[in-house]
Amino acid sequence: MHRSGCVYLVGAGPGDPGLVTARGLELLRACDVLLYDRLVARELLDEAPQAERIFVGKKPGEEHSRQLVADALMIDRAKAGAMVVRLKGGDPFVFGRGGEELELLSQAGVSFEVVPGVSSAIAAASYAGIPLTHRGVATSFAVLTANEEAEGSIAWDHMATGPDTLVLMMGVRSLRRVASRLIERGRDPQTPAAMVEWGTLPRQRVVTGTLDKIAALAAESDIKPPATAYVGNVVKLRETIAWFEQRPLHGLRVVVTRARHQAEAFGDILAEAGAEVIYLPTIEITDPESFTDVDLAAKKLAEGLYAWVVFTSANGLEKFFERLRACGYDARAFSRTKVAAVGRVTAGLLEERGIRADFVPESFAAETLVESMDRGVGRVLLPRVENGPSEILDLLKSAGWTPEECATYKNVLGSPSHPGVERVRAGSFDVVTFASASAVRAFVELMGEPEELGLGGHAERGLLNVACIGPQTAAAAEETGFRVDIVATEHTGGGLRDAMITHFSGAGIETEAELGESGPSEAEIPDDSGTMTQ
Repeated sequence: MHRSGCVYLVGAGPGDPGLVTARGLELLRACDVLLYDRLVARELLDEAPQAERIFVGKKPGEEHSRQLVADALMIDRAKAGAMVVRLKGGDPFVFGRGGEELELLSQAGVSFEVVPGVSSAIAAASYAGIPLTHRGVATSFAVLTANEEAEGSIAWDHMATGPDTLVLMMGVRSLRRVASRLIERGRDPQTPAAMVEWGTLPRQRVVTGTLDKIAALAAESDIKPPATAYVGNVVKLRETIAWFEQRPLHGLRVVVTRARHQAEAFGDILAEAGAEVIYLPTIEITDPESFTDVDLAAKKLAEGLYAWVVFTSANGLEKFFERLRACGYDARAFSRTKVAAVGRVTAGLLEERGIRADFVPESFAAETLVESMDRGVGRVLLPRVENGPSEILDLLKSAGWTPEECATYKNVLGSPSHPGVERVRAGSFDVVTFASASAVRAFVELMGEPEELGLGGHAERGLLNVACIGPQTAAAAEETGFRVDIVATEHTGGGLRDAMITHFSGAGIETEAELGESGPSEAEIPDDSGTMTQ
C-alpha cells in the first residue's frame, strides 16, 4: 500500500543495490517524485523511470543550502498530492538526518512513513569478514561519527574502554586524530583495526593493521571516502572468514558492450564472480522502416509454407513473435514447420512461448547449423537483423534450400552521452568484452581507434584487456586493430566469464584501481548482429 501526498523516507542500503529492502523497491517503482542523495546506486534510480528524479545530495561547502532544498521539495511535492520517496544511503536513522527531516514534515502537517535500510556500519563489516560481535571475542559494539563537528560531544573515555568493537563512520580525514584520542584514553595501541573503502561494492578495498598504525596504512593505500573504520579484536577474524574479495574477478572493471536489458544475465554472472560491470551499449535496437515483410512471413508460416524457421538471436525471435501476435497468430503457426534456435537462451525463449526447438546447434558457426540441417528442398525463414551478413544465406543455397529473410529489427549506433562512454574514455576499466563482430565495429565508431584507448596491438599488455566470446569475434576485433587477450572456448556468457577467470587467476588480478588510480546456470549473450554469434 502507498499513499498520495505522503513522503516515504527510504533507506537505500550501503551501496550494493541488491541490499535494498523489498518494501523500498516497491515504493521506488510506484513513486511520483524521487529525491535522492549522493552515493545512491544508479540501479535503484532506474527502478523509478516514471518518477520525477531530483538529486538533492550534499556537496562540500553546500551542506546547509542543499538540505534546505531537499526539505522544501519534500513538503511542496507532498502537499501537491505527489507520492514522494526520499531515498537516503544506508539507513535514514543512522547519521542520515532522518529524524530531523521527519520533525520538519510533522511540523508542516505532511504524512510520512519510514522504510529502514541496511546501514553501511554493519554491511561493510559483513562484506569485509568482520563480525561486530563474536562469542568469546566481543559482546558489544558502538557506532559513532568521526567527523570534526561531532568529536566534541563524544564520551571518549567511555568509547576507548567500553564497547568491544568500535565502528567509526565518516572518519577518513580524522582517523589519525581519533586513533590518538582512543589510545590516550586507554585503548591498547595494538588493538586490531581495519578500514573498508566502498564497502559492499566490487571496488571494495580493505586495509588492516593496529590502532596506532591504521591511519598511516590507510593513507599509504590512498583510502578515500566513503570508508568505514573498525577497531576491535573481531578484526582478526577476517583472516579466516573474509569472503567478498576472494571471488575470482573481484575488483575487475568489465565493460559489457550491450545495453543492460540485453545483457543483464551476462552482467549478473560477472557480478557474482566479483566484477564491477560497466554497461556501454555500442548498439541500440530499433524497428525497421516497415514490418510488411515480417507480416507476410508470419502469414506464410501459418500456411505451412516453410520447412524451417531459424532464429539466430534472441532479438530476432522476440521481435518476430511481437509481429506474429499483432497479425493474430500464436504458437500454432509453427505446427507444420521445424524450428532451429541458436543458443540455449534463444531456445529457452522459444520454450516460454510453447515451442520446443527441433535443433539447437552445439556450435554457433553458420557452417555447423547448415550442415546439421542436411541437404533439402524448401523454404527456410530467417527472422533477423536488417542487412545481416550473407554467409548463412549462401550456405543454405549451396545445401539446396531457399532462404528467405525478414528484418525484424535494425541496429543503430549507441548514444555518445551514455555514462559508460565517459568511463571508457577516462580509462576507468580493466576489460572490454565483445560478443559479436557488429559490437566490435560499433565500439570503434562510438569510441574511436583501439590504439587511442590503449587497446591496440602496440599497447602494453596486462593493464587493459580485450575479451571475445569466440574466434569469429576475435578475428573481427584483430582486423579492426584490437589486441585480443582472451578468447572463450565455450561461446556463451558463462564461457567468456570462465575464460576471464582463467586468464587472471595465474598472477592474480592487478587492476588499475588496486594500483592506486583513482534460470540457466550459464547466461548466453543474445546476439544483436543477426550472425551466427559465438
